[in-house]
Amino acid sequence: MLDCELCRRREFSRRTFFHISHRSHSLISHRNSSDFARHAHRCENRRHGVGFWIVALAFLTAMAFSTAPSPLYPIYQQLNLLSTFTVTVVFAVYALGVVFSLLLVGHVSDLVGRKKILIPALLLELGAAVLFMTSSSLVVLLIARFVTGLGIGILTATATAYLYELHARHRPDRPSHRFDNVSTLANIGGLGVGPLIAGALSQWTDAPLQAPYVVFAVALAAVTVAVVIVPETTVAPSVRIAYRPQRIGVGQGDRPRYIAAATIGFASFAVIGLFTSVATGFVAGTLHQTSRMLSGLILFLVFGAAALSGTSTRRLSPHVKARSGMGAMMAGMAAIMAGSAGQHFVVFVVGGVSAGAGAGILFKSSVATVAAMAVPAARSEALAGLFFVSYLGLSLPVLSVGVTTHFVALSTAISILVGVVLVLLSTVAWFTRGTFVARSK
Repeated sequence: MLDCELCRRREFSRRTFFHISHRSHSLISHRNSSDFARHAHRCENRRHGVGFWIVALAFLTAMAFSTAPSPLYPIYQQLNLLSTFTVTVVFAVYALGVVFSLLLVGHVSDLVGRKKILIPALLLELGAAVLFMTSSSLVVLLIARFVTGLGIGILTATATAYLYELHARHRPDRPSHRFDNVSTLANIGGLGVGPLIAGALSQWTDAPLQAPYVVFAVALAAVTVAVVIVPETTVAPSVRIAYRPQRIGVGQGDRPRYIAAATIGFASFAVIGLFTSVATGFVAGTLHQTSRMLSGLILFLVFGAAALSGTSTRRLSPHVKARSGMGAMMAGMAAIMAGSAGQHFVVFVVGGVSAGAGAGILFKSSVATVAAMAVPAARSEALAGLFFVSYLGLSLPVLSVGVTTHFVALSTAISILVGVVLVLLSTVAWFTRGTFVARSK
């Protein structure tokens, strides 16, 4: 009897110990699994954060390279005896490459993934840099600028959408202010960094038409390698979708606001086109300021004002943004007209900075509006449409200046262009009344 009682107690103790041990083991395993899951989530989150800055740097580098030839145009003009019209054609070829690739490839990253499109775009920019290094002839210049445009057309919409999605993955519970600011600094700010670097290198080295492109070739190669480690944010559809050329639209978005934002992009890029094409030749020739470093600095100030104004007005209401952007841009264009007509260097530069600041506010608001209103599956397509219309503004007004110089002086041609843009801005301001500006999320 005693032996049976002792056996029962031993069996109870054994089962109790086994139950406690099993439960403890389960709790430890569950805790370890939870810790592992949290660690994996933090690592993935960190990868998206690092990837955000890598893509931003690649975006900035490519945009800087696209404007690097601007302070060098006077050298090309002297070397190849180019007219102002030919310089505008060279610039328009770049814009043609942008528009061509936007129509054919700008939206493809929605289907195959961002990284698969971004890396080839960067390689195109690298190839263009090699072309610039090998020859300074007009034919090579035209080809290199067209290839540059092809890469930029692919890259702008893809990189902007990539940044938006990387930001959302890294900071899903945060507003989109960081994306808005960084995308503006990389895009428009990069346009100012390129001429500054190229102007300085061409001024202070013995190879003014090679040294800038060597530096950019190295930088482009480095960021291309870095993009390889960035995590993909877009999953290809399970059902294969037939390819079609770019359609300009926002899917289920607000079409009237989209059209208004694209119109603002056209006017903003008209200012950019003026300064990156003929302004350096005008400053060197008509205004007798021949320093290439100075030309690069002027462009840096114009685009720097555009980038900083776009990122420093986040707390303003949409209507205040619209009015301040319109006011700064219109006042700047009026000063550019006065400076070019009267050949006043300081007035011309101050006007450029003011117009650039206004363009930065307006274009940054347009990008944020389109990115926010577009459905996720068509975000890259919508941004490509915005950049497509904007790059028409980059090329068509500049070509008109080149054609006009056959009949009037360059200063008069610039004044005519500025007058037309002022009329366009006034019309847009009247009809939109700030409705193209979206509140930041």
